[in-house]
Amino acid sequence: MARNPHITILIANLPAERDRRVIRECLTLEAAGFEVTVIAPRGDRSLRVLPGSRNTRLRPYPVKVYGSGVLTFAVEFAWSFLCIAVRLIGEILAGRAHAVQVCNPPDVYWPLALLLRALGRPWVFDHHDLCPEVYASRVGSDGIAREPNRWVTRILVAMEWLTLRTATEVVATNESFKDNAVRRGVRPEKVTVVRNGPAGREITGEPDEATPADGVLNVVYLGVFGPQDNVEGVVLAAGELARRRGRTGWRMILAGDGESMPSVRRLAAERKVEDVVEFTGWLDGPAVDELLREAVIAVQPDLPTRMNDLSTMAKTVEYVGRGLPVIAADLTETRRTLGDAGVYVPTGAPEEFAEAIDELLDDPARRQRMRKLGRERFLSLLSWEHQAGPYAAVFQRLLAKRLPPPTTGARIPRQRAGSTEPAPEKQG
Repeated sequence: MARNPHITILIANLPAERDRRVIRECLTLEAAGFEVTVIAPRGDRSLRVLPGSRNTRLRPYPVKVYGSGVLTFAVEFAWSFLCIAVRLIGEILAGRAHAVQVCNPPDVYWPLALLLRALGRPWVFDHHDLCPEVYASRVGSDGIAREPNRWVTRILVAMEWLTLRTATEVVATNESFKDNAVRRGVRPEKVTVVRNGPAGREITGEPDEATPADGVLNVVYLGVFGPQDNVEGVVLAAGELARRRGRTGWRMILAGDGESMPSVRRLAAERKVEDVVEFTGWLDGPAVDELLREAVIAVQPDLPTRMNDLSTMAKTVEYVGRGLPVIAADLTETRRTLGDAGVYVPTGAPEEFAEAIDELLDDPARRQRMRKLGRERFLSLLSWEHQAGPYAAVFQRLLAKRLPPPTTGARIPRQRAGSTEPAPEKQG
């Protein structure tokens, strides 16, 4: 039997060691006196404990199918459901899983919520993505114009409704997600907003614009390369920027990986911008920090779809945490995150991004003002230190009878030396 209250976290879309939000949640729960297990797809086969944690157990499962269409996604999710269900039942029988947190996508785990709640155990839904909107944003991403299938959309909406309504409580990544949950019938007091973003300790020193030794100014994109992420738009913007200001004195660095990586690389070759566009691949936490500290401008290329308008991109808070000026399409939650630390373009077209980057590269005084404003927003509102308390409080409330009497307040433990954290995913 677990000595302390035990929380099991379920993830289906990526390995635990690559989900920076879940890493921070696990560290926060450990600091608050909980034991934690994460059930997620297998990543690094050598890992048994989450990197950087005290003793968060990993129970990975193999992924046999990766979805690329409606049918293959259904097969992938069915396999994940089976693997997660088997491992979760094992946790229950072992005397753990006093509470469970499920992270979407997908929104298919509500039958397990019914089981856990029938056993009298809390089920918390950590709402990462709006699945109906994600589906709509991916339709046509292959260049073929078409409308989302209405029946698929209806099924996804129904699954989201069931996922929200069967949860004991909901953790939302921003106010738009909270409003969505309330519209689906969740009582407002059952929804807690916990934003994405790094802790202050993850950022070394006081960020300031570095003077590049080679005189080359770095413009950076950091995140997932997926069909809905519009990384292709960054490559096209680089081509337009090269036309506007030449091919020296700047470079575009694309950090991350994903299913669109091959097509993005092909596009860079086709547009002959490989001399000004650099691909780094997936980066761990220290490498992310170093990359962003050496950059002068960050790009958020997400197009103005409904999903992007309502979502807070994890990369955006990574940017602003280092005081980086951000160029982005004019989106509701992006404005709420950045305020005056952002430059907003109307439609997200490559020409708009190129023009905004060109102007900002020539205006170091404006960049410095934006850096100061961004850091102030991060330190006063956005950092994980401001999210950890409300997040831990959800489980302290739900498992109050299992917790020992409080001694000291929960704090976020310092990351252990040598731990790895990847480039951030796009989440809520």
